[in-house]
Amino acid sequence: MRRTRRWSVILMATLVLAGCTGAGKVRPPAEPVTEFDQTDADRRVKVRLELASAYFARGQKETALDEVKQALAANPNSSDAYSLRGLIYASMGEPRLAEESFRRSLQLNPRDGDTMHNFAWFLCQQQRFPEAQAEFERALQQLQYRQPQRTLLAQGVCEARAGHWPEAERLLIKSYEMDPANPAAALNLSEVLYHRGDFERARFYVRRINSNPDQTNAQTLWLGARIENRLGNRGAVQDLGRQLRARYPQAPETLAFEQGRFDE
Repeated sequence: MRRTRRWSVILMATLVLAGCTGAGKVRPPAEPVTEFDQTDADRRVKVRLELASAYFARGQKETALDEVKQALAANPNSSDAYSLRGLIYASMGEPRLAEESFRRSLQLNPRDGDTMHNFAWFLCQQQRFPEAQAEFERALQQLQYRQPQRTLLAQGVCEARAGHWPEAERLLIKSYEMDPANPAAALNLSEVLYHRGDFERARFYVRRINSNPDQTNAQTLWLGARIENRLGNRGAVQDLGRQLRARYPQAPETLAFEQGRFDE
């Protein structure tokens, strides 16, 4: 799955619920923490993590890591800092440090669906598929989690990587139904259907992408050509090949097309 995922920092406000102070007496719940209640240390952490996230999105991993370290110096118990540190270490090829960071983040904030999602994708990249699926499910079970379609998409891709095609199709259909405008959901669903030999349905989803010039790329055109080749539609194959040559002459997909490697 060729996508760049940008991780945005969300500082979670903490609600402190007061307990009983005496027989029959219950103190009212504390008010939600707002910007006014933040300490100087809280603000420093927020700024450092925003900078770290921006640097990480631009590929400046070491600079991003330095900003995370400064955030942790200001607040050693910032779950968001550990979560972002996990992503950075994973991208730097440091799986042990990445896993330690994700686990520490979840120890500090056990209900953080975003960190569960990121940890699950990390485990999938490590080919630890059963653990990854368990973590994806944990994220989906969080009542406050607001991005189930994103997790279903990643979970479906992970199942495909494991070769579990029926389960991958089920999850990707759910993701697509929740967010039909997302080209990544349509592309990955089309790819899974192609591998399952369901070429007509695969064509339907990839055509939805390739009909929109803003969403089309070398990967979507190549998948479309492979599907049309399976269906015996030579005219459509040649049309997609012309688009590949014109728009992406140096792409690996264009080379594969020129060499006729449709079945790889």
